[in-house]
Amino acid sequence: QVQLVESGGGLVQAGDSLRLSCAASGRTFSSYTMGWFRQAPGKEREFVANINWSDGSTYYPDSVKGRFTISRDNAKNTVYLQMNSLKPEDTAVYYCASSPFRGTALRVLGAYDYWGQGTQVTVSS
Repeated sequence: QVQLVESGGGLVQAGDSLRLSCAASGRTFSSYTMGWFRQAPGKEREFVANINWSDGSTYYPDSVKGRFTISRDNAKNTVYLQMNSLKPEDTAVYYCASSPFRGTALRVLGAYDYWGQGTQVTVSS
């Protein structure tokens, strides 16, 4: 059974930083892609970042490029999302997800088969 457990969310001010963690278990993650998504109230869940676990290649949409960094710790089976220069529009529930496929082109919800419970990030102005 694959389990993904996010942590690290909270309430911060604009310009602050946060680091989210996603502890993963139940799958050989070295062969797959991990992603972060977010969902703001009244909006659809959107792609934030992903990482190809085996070679560390990453992809970001323009909305977070240069501010967010995804990384992984193979020994801990943990994926991180470092978020800098946070903006009020970054406010959302952030979800970690695991894909059974490989590659950073995996940017849609349907490419991921396991999801964490989400962690709230609130950025005040």
